[in-house]
Amino acid sequence: MNFKSIYYDWIKNKYFDKETKQELLFIKDDEDEIKDRFYKNLEFGTGGLRGIIGAGTNRINKYTIRRATLGLANNIINIYGEAGKNKGVVIAYDSRYKSKEFCEEAAKTLAAYGIKVYIFDSLRPTPELSFAVRYLNCIAGIVITASHNPPEYNGYKVYWSDGGQICLDKANEIIDEINKIDDYSIIKTVNNINNELITILDNEVDYEFIKAVKKQVINKDIINKVGKDIKIIFTPIHGSGNIPIRRVLNEVGFENVKVVKEQELPDPNFSTVKYPNPEEKEVFNIAIEMAKNDGADVIIGTDPDCDRVGVVVKDNNGEYIVLNGNQVGSLLVDYVISNNLDKIKTMKNPTIIKTIVTSELGSIIAKSYGVDSVDTLTGFKFMGEKINEYEVSNEKTFIMGYEESYGYLIGTHARDKDGVVSALLISEMAAYYYSKGMTLYDGLMNIYDKYGYYMEELKSITLKGSDGMKKIDTIMDYFRCYNLPSISNINIVNIIDYKKGINDLPKSNVLKFILKDESWIAIRPSGTEPKIKFYFGVKSDSLEKSNIKLKNIISCINDIVDSI
Repeated sequence: MNFKSIYYDWIKNKYFDKETKQELLFIKDDEDEIKDRFYKNLEFGTGGLRGIIGAGTNRINKYTIRRATLGLANNIINIYGEAGKNKGVVIAYDSRYKSKEFCEEAAKTLAAYGIKVYIFDSLRPTPELSFAVRYLNCIAGIVITASHNPPEYNGYKVYWSDGGQICLDKANEIIDEINKIDDYSIIKTVNNINNELITILDNEVDYEFIKAVKKQVINKDIINKVGKDIKIIFTPIHGSGNIPIRRVLNEVGFENVKVVKEQELPDPNFSTVKYPNPEEKEVFNIAIEMAKNDGADVIIGTDPDCDRVGVVVKDNNGEYIVLNGNQVGSLLVDYVISNNLDKIKTMKNPTIIKTIVTSELGSIIAKSYGVDSVDTLTGFKFMGEKINEYEVSNEKTFIMGYEESYGYLIGTHARDKDGVVSALLISEMAAYYYSKGMTLYDGLMNIYDKYGYYMEELKSITLKGSDGMKKIDTIMDYFRCYNLPSISNINIVNIIDYKKGINDLPKSNVLKFILKDESWIAIRPSGTEPKIKFYFGVKSDSLEKSNIKLKNIISCINDIVDSI
């Protein structure tokens, strides 16, 4: 059927509720809107669904949630049978619009097909879901979140029994099952969550998760020494990090933690920010004003599902600045390894993991301490796979993993980036520098002085709809096929096309250009948003030189893109 036929079917079909039909009737004269909602099914990518909340096959709603869940259910039943059904699926959700409803719809669908389900009684952070999958010995997990996207978005991520987001092979199996479902009205659900197959969890998982996080403390003596003095401001940005992070910081001994009251409580509008993204300085405006009044030493903020962490510190001029993910990751690599070196030296092949679009500084730091560094494709699921691989093979020991997009993991209690443990270790690291009369910014400058002045930046171009997808493909084809000799008058010495399968990594639509002076540019379409992303990295012997070099390379790439 074409998009109009599907649209009219949703209006006439008794399966769809009155609210859905009213929403669709409201757009009956807007053919472009009808097309955008129905020209395709909302795609289940390698991590799951993410889209605008609304009625239609290309929107996230209770019906597309049911369809994805039936695909997951059929995969579990067909491959694992009764054993998989009995192990069950655990589901968590964050503070977004309809998150609780979507959680319950997924639970009711799974139960209708005989699969045991565990759900939390209120919002929980994504890393706790990752932990819960293994703690409860489930076959899979689901988290309802759209991470740091705008308020009109929600999403649906699937985790497997190892606690990590589903790998490419498993994602393709589930996608195959989902694609078999053309008729939404065949999808069964139980009437409500008061069903013998659905268990509402008590606080046991919370307790065990917090206990596992606290085990990652490296230097308790430092916390005992200055934990009552160092001033920390925390903002959950209206999301799920409020309770677990404040709890863990308090329990280990940080006594001077203040929360941003205006951003403390769950709010699906994220009404104090444009985007609930700790990568953006604007989300910290209120916190920075608090810090100026209180003289805070560090500000920490987490996104709605509490897997990403932003950090604000004072620079040498006394101004509060937001550190980027590469900077925080490099600081953590240096701190975690140097303060745990005696133990790490006894480990078999200690290793950090980062992504191919993350700064090389962390690798350089790790290797200076005799710790290996491994690159994965973008996405923490690939790091989760590596952690599991190392535990099975015993060939390497995982120390920590991080990515430029503000995600970090210390410890193996989770298999995804964890804002709770990250907030804890960032606070401990800040306390370490505080005890020396230094700030995190001072620590970063020491690292730059020792290893070189690395600077990175991410530029994204949003291109929505079917025409936007075509434009993204055109840009990728241009950079892949046009033999560029140089960028910003710096010769290109290597072009890595990850679509060919490089270094035993899965094939991926990513290009990376390595320049003669060690600068690099990576280009990839986003897997979760209608964007094409350009990553830039440079190195010089001063911040000023790195900044100039970075601006010149970005300007050159912008000119090329504008000409395509």
